[in-house]
Amino acid sequence: MVEMIAGGITAAKGFMATGGAAGIKKNGKDDLALIKCEKMCTAAGTFTSNRVKAAPVMWDKKIVTEKGHAQAVVINSGIANACTGEQGLASCKASAEAVSEAMGVPADAVLCASTGVIGQQLPMDKMASGIRALAPSLGDTLEDGHKAACAIMTTDRVPKEIAVSMTFSDGTTATLGGICKGSGMIHPNMCTMICILGTDAAISRDMLQKALSSVVPETFNMVSVDGDTSTNDTCVVLANGLAENAAITEEGEDYDTFREALLICCTTLAKKMAKDGEGATCLFECEVTDAASQKDAKVLARSVVSSTLTKAAIAGHDANWGRILCALGYSGVDFDPENVDLTITSSAGTVLIFTKGNATDYSEDKATEILSQDEIRCICDMHMGDASASAWGCDLTHEYVNINADYRS
Repeated sequence: MVEMIAGGITAAKGFMATGGAAGIKKNGKDDLALIKCEKMCTAAGTFTSNRVKAAPVMWDKKIVTEKGHAQAVVINSGIANACTGEQGLASCKASAEAVSEAMGVPADAVLCASTGVIGQQLPMDKMASGIRALAPSLGDTLEDGHKAACAIMTTDRVPKEIAVSMTFSDGTTATLGGICKGSGMIHPNMCTMICILGTDAAISRDMLQKALSSVVPETFNMVSVDGDTSTNDTCVVLANGLAENAAITEEGEDYDTFREALLICCTTLAKKMAKDGEGATCLFECEVTDAASQKDAKVLARSVVSSTLTKAAIAGHDANWGRILCALGYSGVDFDPENVDLTITSSAGTVLIFTKGNATDYSEDKATEILSQDEIRCICDMHMGDASASAWGCDLTHEYVNINADYRS
């Protein structure tokens, strides 16, 4: 059994966090987050598919794949530490050493993550002093976790947190919680996102990685804000075993429970990222049903939420079904356009707008009302099979251009 609870990265036993200002951002806002576990954790991760990878991505990937454990995470916002050469990696090493000294953990068990402007070197004097200043304030309350969630924001308008509890077959209860950031440069494989999840469940490294690798394609890889894939995408799960459940070492009932908990967390965070897209006014979900295969369903759904013209129509509350049908058509998936149903739905109601090759006699006023809500869903029934998938995006507004036109300043 899995259920959502209040909390974030400090929800699970043994996890502490904090956040504050180190002077990395020009505006003086919080820009440094620290996370620590009281014991060494099993670690799993997924990272950007962009060939241009930021230094912290390379640093973390090496730790996760070669060592498989970690105990602390340091995250800065404001500077991405991407395209920074050998100095960028040296900054990761220096950051890890500063965390090691301030928090009493091994330097090779410290993960680093950065988000912000590409091409700038981290100010290591500010990083080191910030780590030293914040380390004593590490705490395990919900507020401590919230501070960390706020400190990793860049163009995000709201912090993103999640926590769930799960009950295993032996009656043991464990918790999974996390924080995430992401608002722009968001596109499948993965996105400009940093997601750190912590659990007190006991689970082997192989099973933890298996669960994460199976969940990410259904969640974070189904989000698109603007079609750009970042250099810094990082999603890491840390498991400390403090729940003392029978260790999950193979697939079965308990593995399925843990994967369900992870799926709920990642789905919730993915949707929060999409809704918080730069300049966005609404969450736009595309649900593809009755596709010929799961692969086809995913491709079709992503094509719709990634369509610039569809996103612009959503911004204008315009039920322009032609944009949606066009996006399905250039996805590369084979289907019969004469046998597709398109339905829009929100808290304001549901309307079938296209069926059997033609528009329906729907009310434009009602369609506009439906599309004026802050969460909108388009259902594309392909009538080709029984596979389904959902993707999440947002509308495209003038504010998106304003934000990115002067991002570096």
